[in-house]
Amino acid sequence: MAMITKVPNVVFKTRVRDESIGGSNPFRWQDLTTQEIFGGKRVVVFSLPGAFTPTCSTSHLPRYEELYADFQALGVDAVICVSVNDAFVMYQWGKQQNAKNVFLLPDGNGEFTRKMGMLVDKSNLGFGMRSWRYSMVVNDCNIEKIFIEPGFEDVCAIDPFEVSDADTMLSYLKEAKTAVAV
Repeated sequence: MAMITKVPNVVFKTRVRDESIGGSNPFRWQDLTTQEIFGGKRVVVFSLPGAFTPTCSTSHLPRYEELYADFQALGVDAVICVSVNDAFVMYQWGKQQNAKNVFLLPDGNGEFTRKMGMLVDKSNLGFGMRSWRYSMVVNDCNIEKIFIEPGFEDVCAIDPFEVSDADTMLSYLKEAKTAVAV
């Protein structure tokens, strides 16, 4: 697997609340580009197989949400969760998870995930093509550090969750800050 050094240029199809629309569903489509999301910012990104799935819902997203202020204190501008789910699913999952700080970024077509080299076949679980679990620090569109779960493969019988967690990321950021300060 070749390592990429920059996040791929894609257009994400997102939904944003717009009260001017009125009604019970006041949302409109808004395209967000890689440059708009990552340009000129230091961003923590974590990617997971799917909204509403067990590990993603009980551990992965909640811990990043919980540690959000700690990430900000270490110079992180945003924390983003990417999943190969559409904007509607990501919105409902965010509501169910009470996610207030982590931005849930839908990669409905899997284009970003594919260009990152992280798209895997999870048809053994009935998921189709999804993201392998990973996390990274992106600094102005450049990948500063990436943590990829071991065992990367199609139709993987397990779902490793050892290095893409929020605590591993927090440890890295603390070490990186200490190294810069020295």
